[in-house]
Amino acid sequence: MTMLQSASSRADILIAVGANLPRESGETAAETCLWAVDQLARIDSLSIIAVSDWYESAPVPPSGQPPYVNGVVRLSGRVDPAWLLARLHRIEAAAGRRRTVANAARPLDLDIIAMGDLVRASPDPVVPHPRATQRAFVLLPLRDVMPDWRDPVTGRPLDALLPGVAGQEITRRRAEDTD
Repeated sequence: MTMLQSASSRADILIAVGANLPRESGETAAETCLWAVDQLARIDSLSIIAVSDWYESAPVPPSGQPPYVNGVVRLSGRVDPAWLLARLHRIEAAAGRRRTVANAARPLDLDIIAMGDLVRASPDPVVPHPRATQRAFVLLPLRDVMPDWRDPVTGRPLDALLPGVAGQEITRRRAEDTD
């Protein structure tokens, strides 16, 4: 995990980063994830606080796709959720993501996991992410960057959520596998 600066009074914003296909330009999924972190750092009004270690996980739901590289970026800032989602979609598109069918393999996937204690069911995006607490590939990297995080909907801490994802296939990647 990389800590970049101390947190301020601004809201913590958690973004899940994942990829399981190479980009058309040849970058691996791991390289694309690192590129995405750089792109997140360029978003006005946001500052990167921490980047998790990187993990390799099986697709959820199981599909025969290649494994994913996953991580979580903790940012600080105050932005509108829809504004942020539009910027994330632009980054995904620049990486070559084409939205086809749900859960399709992709060169980049960026999801808003949480924005402080904000809870909203509509309009899009739903915050916190409705399936974040059911996914090891979100919760394990999230623990790296914000171990005291609580689900804003239920108030449950990470330690109470992790047993629910214990059977999912996920391993921490070695640093040399990501560089």
